[in-house]
Amino acid sequence: MAFPLQGEDTCQHLLPTPLPNPYWVGFESNLAKELGITVDASGLPQDPRWLEVLSGIALETHEHTFADPIATVYSGHQFGIWAGQLGDGRAILLGDLRGYELQLKGSGITRYSRMGDGRAVLRSSIREFLCSEAMHALGVPTSRALAVTGSKKSVLRESLETAAVCTRLAPSFIRVGHFEHFAAARSTEHLTTMADYLLTHHYPECQGTDDPYLALFAAISERTAKLVAHWQAIGFCHGVLNSDNISILGLTIDYGPFGFLDRFQMDHICNHSDGQGRYAYQRQPQIMHWNMACLAGAMLPLIETRYGSELAQEHLQKTLEEFPEIYRAAWLKHFRTKLGLLTPNPDDTSLVESLLQLMHHNRVDFTNTFRALSHFDASHDARSNPLRDQFLNRDAFDTWMQSYVARLKEEKCSHAERQSHMLATNPKFVLRNYLAQIAIEKAQNDDFSEVKRLLAVLQDPFSEQPGLEEYAAPPPAALEHIEVSCSS
Repeated sequence: MAFPLQGEDTCQHLLPTPLPNPYWVGFESNLAKELGITVDASGLPQDPRWLEVLSGIALETHEHTFADPIATVYSGHQFGIWAGQLGDGRAILLGDLRGYELQLKGSGITRYSRMGDGRAVLRSSIREFLCSEAMHALGVPTSRALAVTGSKKSVLRESLETAAVCTRLAPSFIRVGHFEHFAAARSTEHLTTMADYLLTHHYPECQGTDDPYLALFAAISERTAKLVAHWQAIGFCHGVLNSDNISILGLTIDYGPFGFLDRFQMDHICNHSDGQGRYAYQRQPQIMHWNMACLAGAMLPLIETRYGSELAQEHLQKTLEEFPEIYRAAWLKHFRTKLGLLTPNPDDTSLVESLLQLMHHNRVDFTNTFRALSHFDASHDARSNPLRDQFLNRDAFDTWMQSYVARLKEEKCSHAERQSHMLATNPKFVLRNYLAQIAIEKAQNDDFSEVKRLLAVLQDPFSEQPGLEEYAAPPPAALEHIEVSCSS
């Protein structure tokens, strides 16, 4: 088992609660092949027992046996407040499969469920399935999703819905919250075991340093800073950046009330449960930095063993202060590429920020704006650019374009070379909330064709895909303000 702690105080050994009369809602055949699962002509597993395994009914297929499923304990800060003990309240880790941990989300009550029913609903399971694979196709570090299985079993949220199980995978599901839990429990032994496991299996480059634990914290913080920079560059809002939702590997995990930006608003809130806007788009870098401060506090006992308390805090603080610099450099690198700027210039930050301000004030579509800029030829009159008509303040747009064209003329690459970089960076297709909602509503009526079709579109986000332009369109007015909550 990949999870390094197996005691009674760290996890619960239990069987999933079977999903009654399950059926396939979605299945990712390409990922299945990577995992050594043989698929048939329809793209589903050739071995029918996979349906039972991924629905919590069985633990064995012809080729694989999952002998010891577990749910793990962790703690964390939720919306900035210490929540104490949490844990896998509806996710059960089946075991390892070709370098991944395979986890069933929605597979029943565990001792960490608190007041929950241990189930996930069809709606949220489809969203996580589609977005995990969409993010992977966009090149964003993420957990993966192999399948969604559904059932007619009723579960109560704001209304009566049906249950589902989402099968998700990651090299490890260890979170910041795991470290916080064992730090709160004053278990330096468990902290050490977990850190040593990460050093051996996921951060081997830190092992030969002067202080491997401090190097481990620095590496985790660096990955996290680069992750959130990537989110900002594609207009992705996570929605619930609680410390228990933060991967120790710098992956995007726990897809809940997420959303991709349509009309760009810097202060966009994608989670209607987030009344104060703690996790708004523009605050994501700050919040992830805050989560790294939580991790620093949890890892302090490990660093103290070498330096003592005061010096350990100084070293961690110094490392924490590097987060904004790493983030800013990664953010600027992403946006330079999005604008086709292949050589650095000191004025690029101002150019990017002024564009984002212009987009914010004119409420233009985030994804489509950058995609349209990818097709812009600097040798043509900028005033003839169709993108100009998307901006209410055309004078302001013209002024920015003058600066942009002047900057492009400093580049030595050809238009074709620049366009190639931009089109490979600025996606045409992202998982817009309204597209997910259309697929969900069809699936709720037992039509899973749109889940399959939308997945195929999202797996090739940078190509033009002629004939599928509807999937690149901004939401119609009636679907522009879909609200997503933590309830799933």
